[in-house]
Amino acid sequence: MLQRRSAEHWAGRLYMRRISLRITRVLSTVTAITPNGLTYLMMLTGVLAGAALVIPGIAGAIAGALLIQVYLLLDCVDGEVARWRRQTSLTGVYLDRVGHYMSEAALLTGAGLRAADLFHKHGPTSQWEWAFLGTLAALGAILIKSETDLVDVARARSGMTAVEDSASVPRAAGVARARKAAAFLKFHRLVGAVECSLFLLAAGIADTVHGGLFFTRLAVVVLAAIAMLQTVLHLLSIVLSSRLR
Repeated sequence: MLQRRSAEHWAGRLYMRRISLRITRVLSTVTAITPNGLTYLMMLTGVLAGAALVIPGIAGAIAGALLIQVYLLLDCVDGEVARWRRQTSLTGVYLDRVGHYMSEAALLTGAGLRAADLFHKHGPTSQWEWAFLGTLAALGAILIKSETDLVDVARARSGMTAVEDSASVPRAAGVARARKAAAFLKFHRLVGAVECSLFLLAAGIADTVHGGLFFTRLAVVVLAAIAMLQTVLHLLSIVLSSRLR
């Protein structure tokens, strides 16, 4: 399992697989929980992580980050249990993708609501521009995943086979270089659930030291900008590659 490097998140390779394999062994032998049941729990945990960010102060940022770690654990365990019991299914793959969509969108929306400071000590506030930016970031995260998934949809509807890895390289030299630079900098990962939760936790710690919500709001601006930029760049990367040919 630990040798499965492709499509594996760095946190899974670094530490989570070592934990999840132990949990999987127990769940597979002692409980009757299904892989899809674990995926539903993953979805719920991801959504709760976004909701937890609304809690004022550092407590909300810590709760969000911890819940995302549970979400990542369940994301590892559901597939492991499915393979252990030989219960892999198309439904499970579909639910897993939906879970990632929901969780990342919930987390980024929660970040915007946190920056809006809904539960200010002097009463509710109405700084909804921050909530808008968080929602914009969530929309970008969904669109980025959709752009990738819709390649397979378009190819399947045209009677074509799954895309080869080599086809993902843009044919235009300039776009190819930009893609390599983005892959090297990995800035797009900030809108992913794990990285986003840690980024928001760091911002929450900085706000605790500094006072106010300056760093959380700065984080939301950065996340929205990355999500929108990556949406456009990713779309160009797909259209200018051979994936749709």
